[in-house]
Amino acid sequence: MDRTVVLITGCSSGIGLHLALRLASDPSRSFKVYATLRDLRAQGPLWEAARARGCPPGSLETLQLDVRDADSVAAARARVTEGRVDVLVCNAGRGLLGPLEVHTAGAVGSVLDVNVTGTVRTLQAFLPDMKRRRSGRILVTGSMGGLMGLPFNAVYCASKFAIEGLCESLAVLLPPFGVHVSLIECGPVRTAFLEKQEGVPGGALDGADAETRVLFSCYQRHLERIFREAAQDPEEVTEVFLAALRAPRPALRYFSTESFLPLAHLRLSDPSGCSYVAAMHRAVFADEPAEEETASDRGDPGLRAPPGARQ
Repeated sequence: MDRTVVLITGCSSGIGLHLALRLASDPSRSFKVYATLRDLRAQGPLWEAARARGCPPGSLETLQLDVRDADSVAAARARVTEGRVDVLVCNAGRGLLGPLEVHTAGAVGSVLDVNVTGTVRTLQAFLPDMKRRRSGRILVTGSMGGLMGLPFNAVYCASKFAIEGLCESLAVLLPPFGVHVSLIECGPVRTAFLEKQEGVPGGALDGADAETRVLFSCYQRHLERIFREAAQDPEEVTEVFLAALRAPRPALRYFSTESFLPLAHLRLSDPSGCSYVAAMHRAVFADEPAEEETASDRGDPGLRAPPGARQ
């Protein structure tokens, strides 16, 4: 039986690395995984982990693929020896944190190029063959930041909101071709994502007013607490990808955690946006939570639901 050919972008660390390992080491031995990286010099940890997990020979290959470069994407596609990709995982992404007014044009452009245009380039390379074969699955790493606005994440959220529209539009179009699109909506995950963000603010904060700098410090404390108390392990998130991959009738959205759904419901239930904006502001910028509050009362960054918001 032919193995399912999976190509994953952004495998140097985090979700991409863990998903590649999870599929390559699957006991069924039914997957051939192409783990792609922007820079192949970063592939050491992937192969070290693959050896530790006992991935069978031939179950995992690495390819250079930079989603910012159409020629790089096309070259990676040409190196898939099976001549087809059954499952495409668009995982490569970049963050940008801080006050909007301190971001450089280069940092903003880089995030949009990777997160939005890079995803489009990748889809343009692999989707036509899936449509011709009338078979294929596309999994895209989504984010709570694509479902609701988060303070000090304006550009990142803009990019992820765009991905929601992109994938939803394709999901409406593609079923007659036998191609299914699914978003894996993630909250905070214990990866190096925060450390790899574009243009992490430091001295650049001098370009923001004093009140905004105070609010940003408050947000940073909030974010650190949420990642410390509520972040998921990448292995847990990869199981959600696997469920979407194996589902007979794939859904458009799968959620790695339900902790941010109360505020997502609140955002939809009041189309004016007033309820969500007020609730999110309170959740992020209110005083530190009482000591007796448990971690289960808190969700993803900025997503502790206010009283009465839970559905």
